[in-house]
Amino acid sequence: MPLHHGPHPPRDDDRDRRRHAVNPFYATADPLGGMTEAPPTHRLPDSPLPPETAYRLVHDELMLDGNARLNLATFVTTWMEPQAGVLMSECRDKNMIDKDEYPRTAELERRCVAMLADLWHAPDPSAAVGCSTTGSSEACMLAGMALKRRWALRNADRYPAKDVRPNLVMGVNVQVCWEKFCNFWEVEARQVPMEGERFHLDPQAAAELCDENTIGVVGILGSTFDGSYEPVAELCAALDALQERTGLDVPVHVDGASGGMVAPFLDEDLVWDFRLPRVASINTSGHKYGLVYPGVGWALWRDAEALPEELVFRVNYLGGDMPTFALNFSRPGAQVAAQYYTFLRLGREGYRAVQQNARDIAGSVARRVAALGDFRLLTRGDQLPVFAFTTADDVTAYDVFDVSRRLREGGWLVPAYTFPPHREDLSVLRVVCRNGFSADMADLLLADLERLLPELRRQPHPLTRDKGAATGFHH
Repeated sequence: MPLHHGPHPPRDDDRDRRRHAVNPFYATADPLGGMTEAPPTHRLPDSPLPPETAYRLVHDELMLDGNARLNLATFVTTWMEPQAGVLMSECRDKNMIDKDEYPRTAELERRCVAMLADLWHAPDPSAAVGCSTTGSSEACMLAGMALKRRWALRNADRYPAKDVRPNLVMGVNVQVCWEKFCNFWEVEARQVPMEGERFHLDPQAAAELCDENTIGVVGILGSTFDGSYEPVAELCAALDALQERTGLDVPVHVDGASGGMVAPFLDEDLVWDFRLPRVASINTSGHKYGLVYPGVGWALWRDAEALPEELVFRVNYLGGDMPTFALNFSRPGAQVAAQYYTFLRLGREGYRAVQQNARDIAGSVARRVAALGDFRLLTRGDQLPVFAFTTADDVTAYDVFDVSRRLREGGWLVPAYTFPPHREDLSVLRVVCRNGFSADMADLLLADLERLLPELRRQPHPLTRDKGAATGFHH
């Protein structure tokens, strides 16, 4: 979660502002007897507020947030059916960890794990091990912990000697959660840089970074930078060859935060999952292309051997014997129930139809953006329903940050950002097409972009000087 600093120092006019801040109609059904002075915003009020007043104060402030449906930066689900919302409301008071008190919720979690194990071709779905999480970031932390512990157990005679430090190999395009993992768990991050028009991990370069202290290699099925799949099968083949030459047996974790719920339905012939013996674990975000509101993720291991038993804790003070493997303890069961609902509701054919629609819209919008003549596509939305583009070489009057800023004026949140080292010269815009972003909405986006182009072309030069502040989006 983002860090927040303390409140700004109070202004001299704060007391006067509070005196006139609350419309008396908000406070009570009796406008003459209602509260007319707003409560403090950076300390607890002295006394309670009526529920209607508290609701209206919070509701009105939140109106200034962006419209989630127009947020083309986020991969997170922003629309579900009303029935799913009702189901989540019915389960919002259930603590997911309390499996003895809520055994049916625990059973739905178990079924979801089994469904994902089958979807991802686990050798024996009944033997696969998995759990729900708050999202892919937690799932990646758990997978990284399992990789590190397996490596430590194999190297017990050398670790934790001071001169031995484990490392994890990944592309420089990984989501920030992997950098957090390496920082928090004291693992060296070995990153394969971008080169030229290759915007993700190169399998051979990854294999060359591995040594006896490598706990694993991360492959990304759907890069957040441009929506492209990393070549997981080629990565495994390069590590197979490394093992033949050196004896090093390096496992692979597939970060399928987005692609793990796209590729099984639209790219069935693509081999990236447990069909590859070197893939030890996979994660996905139920709240991304799993089509559930935030926050739920999933972490699966191909079998019990891939998840060291000593990482699993068992507690009984809530009643029963509960094995648990998670970074946090209490969390709501509503999202797990919603995931099971969505699996039942859509099935394979339903998921295929939803994801294909998103990919079709992404491809159509990408082609129409390219046809404008001002932009160059990096990706076309034919893997994840996501595409990235930048300004054409001959465009000098404006840049991608100007485009992002101007689209925001119409409510569209289209992120502009620079690429990592070795391609820091490249700044792009990225559009994420999700369930709920319809063809009609795509037409509105293109119409707004076309309307803005004449004004942008008349600029004397790009107007956004502070690239970091040009957009609220950051990797």
